[in-house]
Amino acid sequence: MKLTIREIAKMAGVSPATVSKIMNNYQGISSATRDKVMNVIQSTGYQPTFSAKSLATKKSNLIGLIYAGNVSVDLNNPFFNEVINSFKKTIGSMGYDILIFSNEHFNTELGDYLSRARHYQVDGCLIISGEEIESVVYELDQSEIPCVGVDIALKGPNSSYVLTDNYKVSANVIEYLYLNSIRDIAYIGGFKGNLVADMRTDGFLKTMNQFSIPVVEDWVQFGDFYEKSGYEAMKKILAKKPYPKAVFAASDMMALGAMEAIREHGLRIGEDIRVIGCDDIEACRYSDPKLSTVKQDKEKLGKLAAYLLLDIINGNPESKKVLVDPELIIRQS
Repeated sequence: MKLTIREIAKMAGVSPATVSKIMNNYQGISSATRDKVMNVIQSTGYQPTFSAKSLATKKSNLIGLIYAGNVSVDLNNPFFNEVINSFKKTIGSMGYDILIFSNEHFNTELGDYLSRARHYQVDGCLIISGEEIESVVYELDQSEIPCVGVDIALKGPNSSYVLTDNYKVSANVIEYLYLNSIRDIAYIGGFKGNLVADMRTDGFLKTMNQFSIPVVEDWVQFGDFYEKSGYEAMKKILAKKPYPKAVFAASDMMALGAMEAIREHGLRIGEDIRVIGCDDIEACRYSDPKLSTVKQDKEKLGKLAAYLLLDIINGNPESKKVLVDPELIIRQS
């Protein structure tokens, strides 16, 4: 039979509150009382329930993980998967577990994220950006719950967010091509209205203008960050001559799709058309030819998200926004 804290207290001849204080290392308890209670706990093998520990400490050691948006990122998305693994490893070393919040359907009792965060007494939330962000995400952002976003701008009183300097992502690519005498440049961007996609598009257009490189309207296409959209966008770019000498895709997956379209068109990747992606996902190292890309430091993004969230949980918010520098990696494409 599973013992309760009241039964342990009765066996030790103390109050349940005293047992709770001893189990949570509160000061002000005599060594004799502490020894007596610990002897009972050890002899019975008593383990407090999660709810009892949460009630006593006012902390659950749970972090809510939210994939925001009506069009949320896939759990197997290679970029976010690496960021979350880094976050999980860092936050886990601090004694926290992760609870994933589903957005597939909202029931009436615990429908929105804020209600669920309060119900499960999470200590904080990590919010991963998707598309068509729901208003309930911003209700959580404006609440008392500590929140950190990845690729989503959070402005709440207990919130922060981290992202790569996406303007610099595009600027670095265009500068590299300019310095290598390449002026005929196509661009495949992500969702219009997406924070990251818009920053990359802005960086592309402004840096092209900075170097007085003409932007060819037919060479600017948009996708959804996934391979098929990159393939379709590249087919539109190749629909008529002249062809660009290089294409910058705002994600590696779109770049891989673009490479397939270039091959189908009988053109040589890296010779007739150079291809540069963004993110430096694992697949870049195994594509043929190996894909040049702009590396986002996914491990650093995850660690920063974890430490920012811990600071807010502990009442020490440092920054509202943290930008991480990208790194251009030139391979064979």
